[in-house]
Amino acid sequence: MTFRLHLGQVAARTLAEFPEEVASEIYAVTFRIDSVDQDPRFPYLAIGYNTETEVARLLAELGPREAWEARWNYAYFPPSGLEGVRITGHDPQHDPAGAELHRHEAVEQGLWYEDDQAEAEGLSEEEQEERDERLAEEFHELCVDVARELHAEGHLVRALGRPLPVILYDMFAPDEMFALTRAANPPELVAEFLSEDPEGQA
Repeated sequence: MTFRLHLGQVAARTLAEFPEEVASEIYAVTFRIDSVDQDPRFPYLAIGYNTETEVARLLAELGPREAWEARWNYAYFPPSGLEGVRITGHDPQHDPAGAELHRHEAVEQGLWYEDDQAEAEGLSEEEQEERDERLAEEFHELCVDVARELHAEGHLVRALGRPLPVILYDMFAPDEMFALTRAANPPELVAEFLSEDPEGQA
């Protein structure tokens, strides 16, 4: 099995783990892209959701002027949207199978390195950073592909009864969330989210 296939299968199964009692309240699936100890060699995806009830609660505190923030800004997401329901990727604790697959593929691509071996192999800090960047970029692309598959294969509709947007964000690369989310969803599902895109390409 490939790492890509593994991510897709876990994502599809995770939708079925969302609590039935809030399924009708869910308006967005959330993909938080992160890495263990902020190390790009260990990327993972936290899959979760947010609900209309949570947005209503926030708006009662923030006021209607903050409607977009309450609905779409990950800084306001509850644990279900921020921490997610399931973690998949190169996280040995939460997803040992994913960690093994990702490391194997990174080795095959010539992108993997061990801290205690980098110096012995003559790997400069610049070369390590280049590998880190490639690993991060590839993981972002994989997460976009997984979200697209949730739409294309009907997983979202089967699990939640209707098409919903998948919001992708990396808290350490906040400027990328609009581009990632745009690439991952049909335009009509993310029009409201993209209305605050500073690039103005909604």
